[in-house]
Amino acid sequence: MDKPTTFQVRVTPRARQNKVQRQSDGSLKVYVTAPPEDGRANEAVVEAIAEWLGVKRRQIQIVTGTTSRHKVVRLTGVSQEQIDAA
Repeated sequence: MDKPTTFQVRVTPRARQNKVQRQSDGSLKVYVTAPPEDGRANEAVVEAIAEWLGVKRRQIQIVTGTTSRHKVVRLTGVSQEQIDAA
């Protein structure tokens, strides 16, 4: 099994649509329609990344930044090459 991969994301809540974009520095920008209330935006971030990578939501965990726009996300069972190819 692959070791967990971590990466940084910047979240924009209350966006027009859910989408994931790769930034020039290698980080990801995640747009979610959910508001940043009661953890709804965090759940939407996990769901958007899971859909973008084609993995299960349980493989994704927000490690730090649950109350911030800047988050560190951990993926299990996904290699860095798979993330780069997405």
